[in-house]
Amino acid sequence: MKNRYKKFFLAFVLIFPASAFAQDDLLSLLDSTGAKKTHEKVIATFKTSKVINAQSIETVKKGTMDFRVTHRFGNAGTASGGGGHTLYGLDNSTDIRISFDFGITDNLTVGVARSKANELIDGLVKYRFLTQTTDNHIPLSVAFYGDMSYNPQTADQFYNGAVRNADFHQNDIHRLAYVAQLLIAHKFGSRLSVQLIPSFQHRNYVLANINPDNGSEETNDLISIGGGFRLKVTKRVSLIADYFYTFSDYRTNNSASPFYNPLAVGVEIETGGHVFHINFTNAAGIIENNYIPYTTDSWLKGGYKFGFNISRVFNLTKKHAPRKQVEGKS
Repeated sequence: MKNRYKKFFLAFVLIFPASAFAQDDLLSLLDSTGAKKTHEKVIATFKTSKVINAQSIETVKKGTMDFRVTHRFGNAGTASGGGGHTLYGLDNSTDIRISFDFGITDNLTVGVARSKANELIDGLVKYRFLTQTTDNHIPLSVAFYGDMSYNPQTADQFYNGAVRNADFHQNDIHRLAYVAQLLIAHKFGSRLSVQLIPSFQHRNYVLANINPDNGSEETNDLISIGGGFRLKVTKRVSLIADYFYTFSDYRTNNSASPFYNPLAVGVEIETGGHVFHINFTNAAGIIENNYIPYTTDSWLKGGYKFGFNISRVFNLTKKHAPRKQVEGKS
């Protein structure tokens, strides 16, 4: 565990100063040319409220609703149950999520959704309290994201046949799970946006399983760190990716129940009022309470799945039409 923290800290120490020096050089260049600092807010750090699996810094604008359909097919690789007989996973679906996100203010979003995986019903809130400016007077955009999910599966499914103790009492509170994240983003110029996502998750009920290789027990709480980026290739096409690393001894080299960190890569296409994501990921679940603790497929073993995200924004009021998304300066 200590070695993993050291590696993360070392990477942060190496990357952060380089970013800071690059920003200082840019500001010096602007000063030397007499450019005026305006403190204007950077817009369109990302094009939608999600990167792929991960939430992005973006919120739904006031008076609008973001209707989103997210689909994950089955494993593509033969070694993970895919191959030609399942049309490389297209015959199956591991998760489908239908969500409705509402802009209460330009910086506050609330939403509700339902997922196929574990039948999760969830509610979310995202509040953006800091926005990067074009002159880097404020160098970062920061938002809080929280989600609470409820698992309505039958008792046999939810408890997985583990309830054998006569003194154990089932309770609906067991079915709740929570995630809290800070979304910390920066936009470099008009093409590259990056984001860091420290995360905390709590599940009210977990099976008391033990990793046979190191004796570590599954825990209710999980800490993870995520990251994502968007690289604009053309006016309407961008490359996107995100990744999460979970600090969990139980999930480390667990030969009985292998776990893998979720990695997603894809292409983002803007088509009028739609933003369309085509992607591949080893995560079967779509929301954090599914894909962070329960990703059990490996990219190296063909456990990647084709998926897509479709987002359509609707105006709910006459006074607050959806603002046209354009690239901002940085």
